[in-house]
Amino acid sequence: MKTLIIAEKPSVAQDIVRALTPVAGKFDKHDEHFESDSYVVTSAVGHLLEIQAPEEFDVKRGKWSFAHLPVIPPHFDLKPVDKTKTRLNAVVKLAKRKDVDQLINACDAGREGELIFRLIEQYAGGAKPLGKPVRRLWLQSMTPQAIRDGFNTLRSNEQMLPLADAARCRSEADWLVGINGTRAMTAFNSRDGGFFLTTVGRVQTPTLSVVVEREEKIRAFVSRDYWEVHATFAAQAGDYPAKWFDPQWKKAAANAAAGNLEEADPELKADRLWQQREAQAIADAVRGQPASVTEESKPTTQASPLLFDLTSLQREANGKFGFSAKTTLSIAQSLYERHKALTYPRTDSRALPEDYLPVVKQTFEMLSKSAMRHLAPHALTALNNNYIRPSKRIFDNSKVSDHFAIIPTLQAPSGLSEAEQKIYDLVVRRFMAVFFPNAEYQITTRISVAVGHSFKTEGKVLVKPGWLAIYGKEAVDEVTDRDGAKDGDKGQRLVPVQPGERVTAQTVEARGLKTRPPARYTEATLLGAMEGAGKTIEDDELRAAMHEKGLGTPATRASIIEGLLTQKYMLREGRELIPTASAFQLMTLLRGLDVKELSKAELTGEWEHKLALMEHGQLSRADFMAEIAAMTERMVKQAKEYDRDTVPGNYATLTAPCPNCGGIIKENYRRYTCTGKTGAEEGCGFSFGKTPAGRTFEVAEVEQFLRDKKIGPLDGFRSKAGWPFTAEMVIKFDEETKNYKLEFDFGDDKKGEESGELIDFSGQESLGACPKCGSAVFEHGKNYVCEKSVPTDAQATPSCDFKTGQIILQQPVEREQMHKLLATGKTDLLDKFVSMRTRRGFKAMLAWDAEAGKVNFEFAPSKFPPRKTAAKSAAGAAVATKTGAIQAATTGATAKKAAKKVASPKAAVKASAKTPRKAAVKKVASPAAGLQPSAALAAVIGAEPVARPQVIKKLWDYIKANNLQDAVNKRNINADAKLLAVFGKPQVTMFELAGIAGKHLA
Repeated sequence: MKTLIIAEKPSVAQDIVRALTPVAGKFDKHDEHFESDSYVVTSAVGHLLEIQAPEEFDVKRGKWSFAHLPVIPPHFDLKPVDKTKTRLNAVVKLAKRKDVDQLINACDAGREGELIFRLIEQYAGGAKPLGKPVRRLWLQSMTPQAIRDGFNTLRSNEQMLPLADAARCRSEADWLVGINGTRAMTAFNSRDGGFFLTTVGRVQTPTLSVVVEREEKIRAFVSRDYWEVHATFAAQAGDYPAKWFDPQWKKAAANAAAGNLEEADPELKADRLWQQREAQAIADAVRGQPASVTEESKPTTQASPLLFDLTSLQREANGKFGFSAKTTLSIAQSLYERHKALTYPRTDSRALPEDYLPVVKQTFEMLSKSAMRHLAPHALTALNNNYIRPSKRIFDNSKVSDHFAIIPTLQAPSGLSEAEQKIYDLVVRRFMAVFFPNAEYQITTRISVAVGHSFKTEGKVLVKPGWLAIYGKEAVDEVTDRDGAKDGDKGQRLVPVQPGERVTAQTVEARGLKTRPPARYTEATLLGAMEGAGKTIEDDELRAAMHEKGLGTPATRASIIEGLLTQKYMLREGRELIPTASAFQLMTLLRGLDVKELSKAELTGEWEHKLALMEHGQLSRADFMAEIAAMTERMVKQAKEYDRDTVPGNYATLTAPCPNCGGIIKENYRRYTCTGKTGAEEGCGFSFGKTPAGRTFEVAEVEQFLRDKKIGPLDGFRSKAGWPFTAEMVIKFDEETKNYKLEFDFGDDKKGEESGELIDFSGQESLGACPKCGSAVFEHGKNYVCEKSVPTDAQATPSCDFKTGQIILQQPVEREQMHKLLATGKTDLLDKFVSMRTRRGFKAMLAWDAEAGKVNFEFAPSKFPPRKTAAKSAAGAAVATKTGAIQAATTGATAKKAAKKVASPKAAVKASAKTPRKAAVKKVASPAAGLQPSAALAAVIGAEPVARPQVIKKLWDYIKANNLQDAVNKRNINADAKLLAVFGKPQVTMFELAGIAGKHLA
């Protein structure tokens, strides 16, 4: 009988096979698994199944009304994920084999890994349980020895049941809240017609509320003027800066005097004055006067930060390198999985197990001998000085749950990318720093008193760098010479003052400053706020106490932020995250409906805390799901029974007047409406919805729209079929209603052509010569057209058909770009195209394709061989964009029509056959005299000139002869010494071969 091992990913299955081969014997490779005398090893590819309501409870598409809500099924069925059905069938077939008598769950150590396996096991059993014993492989590290150690300490099924319950509850709770909440809010917003998709989620919506609340504080912030008095005192040894302060100042007394009885004002401080004349009076009184000096010095220490968990690593990488949380997670996962250089990254622990001291010493020994010259000496220093000792701050079993902190493994990595090296360095430095001694400072507080006014100066001198030595000059500068050190209170080095010496106030000035609003969230600060369920907590120990009550888990926070960005609830502007109008509208709705669970981050943090309790066996699955069901019912009930005309909220009054009567326009929940000259009347009837075609207006856009009576092109609109499109909008007078109304403007050139009305270009400047007939090209409607393609006074019957759109696949084509295309044959590289098929953005140049007789795309040559996924994406974009999408855009048709043209795969194949790229390939591939291989390629296929098809054939002959196809995925090719010089990396996919070979042919 055999044991089936199910890993989460193919790469992990391969690692397990390599680790077990020395102890379990040889494994044979099959299509979907490996097999030895005692083991069968296979893998999922992430989630193979998703939960769904049973058919009788399912909410059919299109029936998004309150009549079908809430949907709370008594149990959940499973549905295969379409993309991975083949892999699921293969794994299930292995699980059902008669010679397989037990299973080992080798999926990632954590909640999601547990869920992936449990759903496969459930699906394989069908109506009745599979009935085969299950054990759990729990891996913290992916080195071969760690894997073998894991097999020696397999966990029992009973031990894992609490984690399995928490995993199922998380999945089912997200389904219940997501499905019911999204449908209920969408139904509410669509009551007056139209379809306004309003997505909510158990964790994503409270996270959004944190960002919206911060933005509301910023918008409501009223800056106040205040003054500081800065002085420079002259001593015998030199000058030093100082700042005035009130030594008698007390926070409580200051707030009481200002009338802040309920909430303290954080802007009140001992060194601030709120009257200019008072500040100026102090400056004038002190200037040129002698001062007495008292000084107090004391030593202080600073400990290194704790080891990294995933969230703190993501915050650090965002702050230092600008990496998104998603990017940092994928890099850390690659360092764990592929390079075996880091321990498991999806952890919320910042401590190590108490028996891990020997492993830590071995890791320091590895680092001391590594090729990292900037870090190896520090590792050697730690070993020579016996820094690696037991410490409850580092080694604490009570702070290690499923996983411990992220640290380097015993395996020194090689071949890291620049980004991987940056993350690896961050982890290694933090790992070493936590064992080094504290940094020691001497802090001096100097008080200079002149004519009764006190001035403070703080000096900070680094006495022993301790752990700061690992970070070098960068960290020392950060703490000893920070920005603004000259202000006297930031910790600069101080010139000495002799005991009893009198100093003189040389220069004294009153500086006028303004209070600042709170900073917008970056990914780093938002991750911190999610960790504290909406509270920004900087202190490491306090944050650790709150981490189980956070929003989401370390493993899911990155995807939550990315989801909010994808759904256009937030925008990235530099490193800042800014909520959109849609986000404010959603929060207004949830607050108006009193759905506190989704509008208050702390309440959802409690749900996450309960899941953590369940993982530890302290809360039952039934109790948790009953609470989620009650929350779901209440949320739907609040939306269903809401009977007021509008939702209360903090709405804008616009400065731009009504275009019809000049009255005041005010915002309400659904619309912008004229409220008459006084702002309190019925108005003239002019109003428009805030979300035309699924895109919510920002207030600034509405102001501009009303002023100019046109706006755009704007992106983010969606047709009734769900296709995205870009368009201009106009405010036009409607003769029927005798009022103004909004319309999409797709251009009116078609109308002129059909009516035969003559077009007059006399007032326009030509953009250049038509590439077809040489006549002048002008703007017309929403296109650029040849003057001979439309009826004009000079030529009533068109004789040319050159025409190209001003907006192509959501990319606006400016006049200067069109001028460049006509003058040089192509535009600059444009970066806002969106494929209608894949809906992904891509970059391309627009170029005149003489063979096809139209404007087409030209893609910039890649600097690097594309990865498999990138190659697929680029191919998808190429097919989608060369299928008549440009033609659709140039006629001024709606996005819906464009979508229909693109959607036909037959048309795509037919159109792609005519592209200039294809023609170019044929031309290059012409045998003629053959192509000369580079020295690297010649070492593999020979030095004689050869045609391109022969190059690929010879490469494949070499690959097969040397058995270089990857054992797990035959589409991947592993490089030997000769191919490494050709490929430039250890592994490529078969799809990259032609592109790589082309770079070695001349």
